[in-house]
Amino acid sequence: MTRKLQVLFALIGALTFGLGANPVLANSDDMDVKGSATAVLELFTSQGCSSCPPADRLLAELSQRPNLITLAYHVDYWDYIGWKDTFGSPKNTKLQRDYAEGMGSRRIYTPQVIVNGKVHVVGSRRNEIDAALSQYTLQVPIEIAVRDGVLEVDVDARPDGGDTAVLWLVTYRQKVDVVVERGENRGQTLTYSHVVLARQAIGVWDPDEGVALRLPLADVMVGEADGLAIVVQTDLDGLPGPVLGAAALAL
Repeated sequence: MTRKLQVLFALIGALTFGLGANPVLANSDDMDVKGSATAVLELFTSQGCSSCPPADRLLAELSQRPNLITLAYHVDYWDYIGWKDTFGSPKNTKLQRDYAEGMGSRRIYTPQVIVNGKVHVVGSRRNEIDAALSQYTLQVPIEIAVRDGVLEVDVDARPDGGDTAVLWLVTYRQKVDVVVERGENRGQTLTYSHVVLARQAIGVWDPDEGVALRLPLADVMVGEADGLAIVVQTDLDGLPGPVLGAAALAL
């Protein structure tokens, strides 16, 4: 594999995901790796939304498919009805609003699934998700590995690939149980999968050049993160556009 663009991150001090690094394994042979996935499912959900648990369960089920990368973004706009989402973030709400604007919509809702950055469907409707998955697939392969504690990300050049795209690093928790004490889901213990903790731009992919990234894994997998995804996504004048490629690994 040849490319002119080689980006080496010896330190990523600009990436601040939490306090204290997790212990990380040295090599990806000991990790669950999903390379060159065919789809990314981004679920916008809330612990305060009574319609969301079925979508949360469906996302956990779909995460078992080897070709799918699933990410759960907890929003904060339902916090006012009695329960503050323990993972809710205004950044996640902004991302959802940016998706809506990019798709020409004025409406956001939960549970909502974005499929490959191209189309949105109700997150609990399996048939709509499967229909979108059959229609939209990712075209840019990504190789991801860990060697000697260093995360290696390689994205090939595609001269016919169009414009440049942003590489996003998304860290998440694979599974977490939450006891909801108030609000619409009061008294329930809800299980969430692939809960996004942070999303950070780490590079740019040029279709004529390709890109290679080297990141110290211990500087990425911090706080409670035990999984990460690399997403190559087009930028629509500052708004998220179609996803071109993705890969993930979990400790």
